[in-house]
Amino acid sequence: MMPAAPSTHPFDARTDDILRSLDESGQYKRLRMIDSPMDATVRIRRDDGSTHEALCFCSNNYLGLANHPEVVEAGIEGLKKYGAGTASVRFICGTFTPHETLEERISQYMGTESSYTFVSCWNATEALFPTLCEPGDVIVSDELNHACIIDAMRLTPVIKKGVKKKVYKHSDMDSLRAKLEEAKADAEITGQIWVITDGVFSMEGDIAHLPATRTLCDEFDALLVVDDSHGHGVMGRTGRGTHEHYDMVGKVDMFTGTLGKALGGGAGGFIAGPNRATELVIQRGRPTLFSNALPVTVAMSAAKAIEVLMREPERVQRLRDNTTYAREKITGAGFEVLESPTAICPIIVHDTAKAIAMSARLLEMGVFVIGFGFPVVPEGEARLRVQISAAHTTEHIDTLVDALKKL
Repeated sequence: MMPAAPSTHPFDARTDDILRSLDESGQYKRLRMIDSPMDATVRIRRDDGSTHEALCFCSNNYLGLANHPEVVEAGIEGLKKYGAGTASVRFICGTFTPHETLEERISQYMGTESSYTFVSCWNATEALFPTLCEPGDVIVSDELNHACIIDAMRLTPVIKKGVKKKVYKHSDMDSLRAKLEEAKADAEITGQIWVITDGVFSMEGDIAHLPATRTLCDEFDALLVVDDSHGHGVMGRTGRGTHEHYDMVGKVDMFTGTLGKALGGGAGGFIAGPNRATELVIQRGRPTLFSNALPVTVAMSAAKAIEVLMREPERVQRLRDNTTYAREKITGAGFEVLESPTAICPIIVHDTAKAIAMSARLLEMGVFVIGFGFPVVPEGEARLRVQISAAHTTEHIDTLVDALKKL
């Protein structure tokens, strides 16, 4: 909502100018209020208070588990048995039995020694590098990594003076090699080299070259960290992630991940890796020492979601079939879709205002797709990001494509 009254404060004046500029250029983001559970179809509230149904093609609910009866019931059971909140950080009195159950299940699912949960993956990432890195370490990051990785890398040298950071060109192994050579050749390097990459890149929908990255990490004695938030439940035969897609279970040193997408869609994030890493995070990680624990209701629903996924891997195949069908249909309708094996289908339209206007028009036709532009993606690379779910049917996808054609 645009501000109504003028103000003489510098902050107010400059902020009003920014908001007015966004509105006049067609780039102003308006929140869409949903009045139903997250599913293949949702009810959206109009400005006049009425609601209408729309097919949801912008959710991270990749496996359709956000409204799964068992997942919902697990959360209700947690609320009844353990109350509304932990009211504490983990090391004081905020660690409950469901945290232990969930973390054991995440470790089993990811194929790691241990895991540790947070209220979000952003928190998990902010805990990882500032806690585990020491002066002399170097973090090497893909240029298109998620914003939480970028901010964690910026934060780390502030907390740990002497930690350096380098950025390599997106999925460019020659560029990664060059950055690793720079790190190794640096006379001040006495510590650990870290390589961090998304497993699935959320805006492009492409996947990291993990085998080649692993080979380079081994050559330069670097630890490989993968944020697989958009890979959980999507990549690999049983949906364990991008590492399973490449038959690399057990060959990634550490993960950060989310429980707020395919794995129940509630909230929460985690670090998964060796015991020594999670133990150090428990002892020294500021986001867990100074922030409340993951609510038990979410812990129980997420644990149930992982259980359902491990019990019903056919959901992953259904998602894969839906994605293949959607890509073929969207491309056949004449749209430019970035190619990838993931459930993210970005339709490139270049101009931010155009992407937002197209999104609004689609919603009028009962199809909920969000337009992304700067600063989420670079200038000139605006897009409609279509996201497919196992909950969708071919009829849902046909309706999407028909609406795209009408644009």
